Amino acid sequence: MKQKEAQGEGNILFVGIDLGTSRSSISASNNTREWIESYVGWPKDFISLQVVGKPVLFGAEALKNRLSLDLCRPLEHGVIKEGIEKSEEAVKEIIKYLIELAKPQPEQKIYAVVGVPADTLKVNKLAIRRAVSEFAHSLMVVSEPFAVAYGMNLLNNSLVIDIGAGTTDLCIMHGTIPLEEDQKTILAAGDYIDEQLYSYLTEKYPNSKFNKNMVRQFKEQYSFVKELSGDIRVEIPVDGKPVMHDIKNEVKRACESILPALVETTTEMIARFDPEFQVRIKNNIVLAGGGSLIRGLREYLQNALKEYGPCNVTCVEDPLFSGSNGALKLAQDMPAKYWEPL
Repeated sequence: MKQKEAQGEGNILFVGIDLGTSRSSISASNNTREWIESYVGWPKDFISLQVVGKPVLFGAEALKNRLSLDLCRPLEHGVIKEGIEKSEEAVKEIIKYLIELAKPQPEQKIYAVVGVPADTLKVNKLAIRRAVSEFAHSLMVVSEPFAVAYGMNLLNNSLVIDIGAGTTDLCIMHGTIPLEEDQKTILAAGDYIDEQLYSYLTEKYPNSKFNKNMVRQFKEQYSFVKELSGDIRVEIPVDGKPVMHDIKNEVKRACESILPALVETTTEMIARFDPEFQVRIKNNIVLAGGGSLIRGLREYLQNALKEYGPCNVTCVEDPLFSGSNGALKLAQDMPAKYWEPL
């Protein structure tokens, strides 16, 4: 029976999952779309259990109650942390929770396409399979930029650059399922910006008290490259008192720290592609992921690539769901022979 016929009868729920280092999202064929921050927390003791009232917490709720929890962010650079039993358990919990958020009907079969960073496809596939096997009936694991490209119908002569938290993934589409050499993963991404910003702020304001979660929030709210008018001022405690701090230069330096690797990898991928089609690729570059929201990044990349000839860089409209939406579309279109039964 064809997939769409089965879907029409209601006995299969197709889901696309973007399993991200910082955020994970799900898009389902029943029109459900949900996302969470990729955190899982278990109460530390019986007092904690009474305080939080649940055996396991997710996302923003887990972060809010983190002092009462054993908190786990199971993905590092897009890879499930090896040798840490809690990490695999946390990934399983995240996938279970996302599928619950999709509200499948009783007895409905789950066909899941899961997106992961390009270079971690082989490493993650077995762990993802273990995590999904209890909650889904069939599985396909794909690279995140391929899922984005498929969802936007960028199947030929395009380059998708998916800037996430743990990794930046690049994928050239040329009319076929992308091969290993068509994809590249680099670690210049959101978490790297967080580390740089934390370091710069610690150096500039040694007496101020802030943590990495606060720094991540500063980045997400104010990130930019090149020029920006006005100041960026945030409230940070000093000796317990709230004090306004100017962080504009530090935010700029931190965000611009990913640019050399991003430009180098982009030009390298275009240069090694078939020379007859390079112009078409350069005129169809798409930025995706949370990093695509950095103000001025699209313009910077387009200007940086102009020395190699005319180019056009655009951004996805919905960076939070572009990966899971593409994975869902892939699931709905997927011929039966590509599915891995679980």
